[in-house]
Amino acid sequence: MITITEKAKSKIESLMQEAHLDETYFLRVGVQGGGCSGLSYNLDFDNEVKTGDQMFEDKGLKIALDMKSFLYLAGTELDFSDGLNGKGFNFINPNASRTCGCGESFSV
Repeated sequence: MITITEKAKSKIESLMQEAHLDETYFLRVGVQGGGCSGLSYNLDFDNEVKTGDQMFEDKGLKIALDMKSFLYLAGTELDFSDGLNGKGFNFINPNASRTCGCGESFSV
């Protein structure tokens, strides 16, 4: 399961409103090869559930992960920071053994 903080929820809802997405859309979280540590995080909005997707809901937001991503991201918390030290979504991933300096990629 993936959880989200209140700050991340607020930012996701704001982005969905700006893009004029209705309640059929959900957050798709994934992992893909790349980045300086080997794997990188991917966030997008989607309205089609794919075969093998794992669906979760936290704080009223629906979240989808494909099975491969679920294996890497189980137990992860999604946060959002808009402070002086950086702006954007942050993944607090207990499965990551190493992360890069920018926090956008990881390895297990």
